[in-house]
Parts: sequence; C-alpha cells; structure tokens
Amino acid sequence: MTLKTQPEGVIFGRRLRELRLERELTQDALAQIVATSKPFISDLERGVKVPSLTMILRLADALDSRVYELVEVFDQTRRARKWGKRQQVEEPAD
Repeated sequence: MTLKTQPEGVIFGRRLRELRLERELTQDALAQIVATSKPFISDLERGVKVPSLTMILRLADALDSRVYELVEVFDQTRRARKWGKRQQVEEPAD
C-alpha cells in the first residue's frame, strides 16, 4: 500500500528529521518525549502526516528549539518560489 504524501508534510518532515538528527535523537526517543508513537514520527518525517499545532509545540520543546526553527522552511520555500517567478518575469525577451 502506497501512502500519499502532502507537499507541506514533506517539507516539514525534512526539517524535523534534520533537527532530530542534529540532537542525536532516534525516532523512538523523540516519540517518547512528545508522548506519541515511533510510527507517527516516521509518518511526519516522510510527509505522510502533518502535525497539529499542539504537536509542533511539543516537538519544538523536545528538540530544544523554537517553533520558528521547525516551520521556517515554509517561509524559505515561499521566498524561493516568489524569487523564481521574479527572475522569470525579469528575463529579457528575444
């Protein structure tokens, strides 16, 4: 069975995994700290599930980070898309 990923979930999941590995935590250890299951953490990291606000707060606390550190990737992604559109518009026509 193939699980459907959500674009925002994939972006969040990459950042979550990055922070978790920087803190040298396993998925199981993180799951215990935030009172959830290892499969749920795995689903978050793969973008299959998107966390609730409550879970984002728990994850930030467990990772000893600010909420912004978890979600800043969305701001960066938005800026990159906006910048890409600007470049396309500004290119000279032949």
